[in-house]
Amino acid sequence: MAESGSGKTSDHPTLLVRDREGLDLLCFLEHLIPLDGRDYALLSPVDTPVSLFRLSDESEPEPITSVVSSEPILSVADVVLQEHDLVLVRSAITLTVSGELEEPEQEELEELEDDDDLEEDTETFELLVSFMVDAKEYGLYIPLDPFLVLVRMVDGQAELLNDEELDRIQPRIEAELEEREWPD
Repeated sequence: MAESGSGKTSDHPTLLVRDREGLDLLCFLEHLIPLDGRDYALLSPVDTPVSLFRLSDESEPEPITSVVSSEPILSVADVVLQEHDLVLVRSAITLTVSGELEEPEQEELEELEDDDDLEEDTETFELLVSFMVDAKEYGLYIPLDPFLVLVRMVDGQAELLNDEELDRIQPRIEAELEEREWPD
């Protein structure tokens, strides 16, 4: 079994991100990017991010994008995860799971990469656990694509961007990172 999160060690700096509701998300600093006289950072959660889906035999899993932390679905998810020695954390930005997780099978990942039917911008998930609440089935899924958080750095603190700033800055950050990876 491998540790949850991105498997980084303590030699990578961590930052705490807080949302408007006062929830925190501890993240590793992946990249620091200066842009227009400001510093922006790409962060990855220390714990493993998860997404909640409603499952149905007739259709594709339906993502649940908004859930209140006291909702019964999450209470049941807590109990199911405890059976696997995992803890559901109601973090800023996303739900996370802390504890020992198994790494996805490399063979499965290679099959997904080779699958020509997948669209380039389609996010792929692996089912972590499924459970029933009020005769409906739900699942917590781990995104197989990296989960990155773009923040503005102010006096050493990570601040979440509003939607307008995120839409404006994200393409420029992506271009900067591509240039860093493949210099001419």
